[in-house]
Amino acid sequence: MKDITKKYTNGQMTIVWKPSLCQHSTICWRRTTGLPQVFNPAIKPWINPLGATTEEMIVQVKKCPSGALSFFMNAEE
Repeated sequence: MKDITKKYTNGQMTIVWKPSLCQHSTICWRRTTGLPQVFNPAIKPWINPLGATTEEMIVQVKKCPSGALSFFMNAEE
């Protein structure tokens, strides 16, 4: 599989997704454990970085067991 990296930003932070690392644990999008308003595999693009607060998304991304999801804070201009 190609080493693909996708990035999604809300202006404050950028969520980075590496599909080749994803274990499809469903932790990110399952209603009981995740943020389905941000992570929704039924739509494209499947990550909506405007669906929750930056703080909520940081907490959720840190729960990714495979490291397929990560983030960085965008530099202020």
